[in-house]
Amino acid sequence: MQLMPLYLIAGCYLLGSIPFSYLVARYVSGEDIRTQGSGNVGATNVLRTHGKLPGALALTLDLAKGWFAIWLARYLLSRPSWPWVLDASGGPETSRAFWLGLAALLAVVAHVFPMWLGFRGGKGVATAAGVFLGLNPAAMVVAVVVFLLVALTTHYVSLGSVASAATMPPVLSYVFHEPKWILIFSAAISLLIIVKHQSNLRRILGGSEDRFPK
Repeated sequence: MQLMPLYLIAGCYLLGSIPFSYLVARYVSGEDIRTQGSGNVGATNVLRTHGKLPGALALTLDLAKGWFAIWLARYLLSRPSWPWVLDASGGPETSRAFWLGLAALLAVVAHVFPMWLGFRGGKGVATAAGVFLGLNPAAMVVAVVVFLLVALTTHYVSLGSVASAATMPPVLSYVFHEPKWILIFSAAISLLIIVKHQSNLRRILGGSEDRFPK
């Protein structure tokens, strides 16, 4: 049995599943973030219910765990004990891009479905930002610009998040020409984020979604 791939899978999921927004809110107020504000276990809800500093801390930690998941994957892939020679011309198990993309998806899925909170987590935006920062920092800059343009124009954080998520796969494909496995996994991450924001999009259409102040 090959253990190194299992270490990668387990490590990236466990990293992604650390509920930093829940922990920050619990430390600051002693309250369960799932019972406050929107009920979402994410940095935006921490910001709205606990203030700027706790919100910034939750955002930073959620982003960092995504970045560290990619770092962990790169580290394990570089070890002599990794069981396969990494050759892009082979199958998925021999593709570095496959394992990096899988690590990215696992971290985001774990944030959305953390085992520690009964698989009820956040919407994956900050953790996705972290994994994309680890995979392709330049593409992440483009996504941040898109987020800021949409969020500052509409005053909807959720709409900025959806727009930036939708931007990543085409940017990675047409601008940076990333390998197919990175594109496949990034598309899966983007789709997950958009699906998790369905209720926000419905509220925007209905005029009931909260805006941040002008």
